[in-house]
Amino acid sequence: MIEKVKKALLDLTSAVQARKLYSKDHPKYNEIIDKAYAEIKDILTTQKEFIVGIINEELAWENEILFDVSRKIKSLLLYFRDKNIEKIQFSLPLEKWELEKFITYLSVSQKEEAGNIQEYLKRNQVINIDAGKIRAAADQKTGIRPHTSEGDPFKNTFQNSADLIKETVNQILSQEDIDYLDLRFNILTLIEYYTGNHNELMDLISVKKKDLLTFIHMLNTSILSMFFASQLGLSSDRVIDIGISALFHDIGKIAQSKGILKKKGKLSDKEFTKMKDHSVVGSRILLQYKKNLGILPSVVAFEHHLKYDNGGYPKLKYPMEPHLASQIIFLCDVYDALYQKRAYKKHFPPMKIFEIMTKEKNRMFDPELVDRFFEIMGVWPLGTLVQLNDRRVGYVKKINRNDKYRPVIKVISPQSRSGQLDLSKEDQTTKIIKSLDPLKEGKKYADLMSAEQG
Repeated sequence: MIEKVKKALLDLTSAVQARKLYSKDHPKYNEIIDKAYAEIKDILTTQKEFIVGIINEELAWENEILFDVSRKIKSLLLYFRDKNIEKIQFSLPLEKWELEKFITYLSVSQKEEAGNIQEYLKRNQVINIDAGKIRAAADQKTGIRPHTSEGDPFKNTFQNSADLIKETVNQILSQEDIDYLDLRFNILTLIEYYTGNHNELMDLISVKKKDLLTFIHMLNTSILSMFFASQLGLSSDRVIDIGISALFHDIGKIAQSKGILKKKGKLSDKEFTKMKDHSVVGSRILLQYKKNLGILPSVVAFEHHLKYDNGGYPKLKYPMEPHLASQIIFLCDVYDALYQKRAYKKHFPPMKIFEIMTKEKNRMFDPELVDRFFEIMGVWPLGTLVQLNDRRVGYVKKINRNDKYRPVIKVISPQSRSGQLDLSKEDQTTKIIKSLDPLKEGKKYADLMSAEQG
């Protein structure tokens, strides 16, 4: 029975993912929901109720914790948690339309929230499915205890996505099959989480506690690329395709020697030449997954170091303009690499990053694209600790797109002068003179900022 339960839960997960990606009339979605309904009905032929609980982001059925299934559908479990679903119960006589209504609710984004799950089910006359919080201290039939660990949903989603990337990259490098539906669902979840939550996005991107692994850099680049692409007005499908391409843009680098990536100091000529080959290596690897991922990830892997003027690598016989997705991802790749602390270079403050990247107009980057990037991100990104020329200290609260140099600042020190300050409306003599590293000279102010943000 436990194998049937696992199969039903995996099929239910696939149905939710498919509903988020396809319309309810799409043949692919109908094929998947038919399968999930058949699996759940099969279980209900031997027992009156099929009850599943979610305990600390792990699935439970009767006295079993389904760790292997939980690992495969971790992104969906986080989604359940955010919708306050800790328990799902299916009962006889379950109808297919009831399952369809339930899946529709689960597939609704936070922005289109359909209300409380119990109210939704009652409103739609669904009587054979129940879901929601676990009210009692422990469920009498399953022994399920209420979930008590809240955590930070943004950081949990980020970490879960990083885990998924690492696993998927390893599967590709081992030439194993990948779960494309889960991957695309995860990317869609990231878009839902970080669109309109720019502060949380930049907080995650600017983590400087330790040298980041390559797959975290790939995730940062993916999130940045999707955010930038969406702000440029690209369609949702194109944004997701760009996000997936960004996730694997450096897969060739991972396939090569990890020792080179962690080496301190300057690379030898031989090591540097080998690293430059990673774009070709990555493109060839991803071509093997063209059927699942499409051709774009392979194109981006090949082109993401090509540069706007073709002066990068790999060297081409004839000049060509890199694909727009490659240009977006390359720009975000460079930005994140400069933003993060690496073993082979010192940390660059925001103004230095802006100066480096704008200097590369017409060479590394399309000039219009890099201008648009900094209009959206600002010279001083959201959350940056800054010091003004009158010695006040604050953090960037809002970007002024009409003046990327002069954002809205929340002053936190001295306390007697605290408050919000829109530099675009102030005299030109009031200006930012430098950013403060939150782990060094800005540490005490970072603590004040955290306290102020609650």
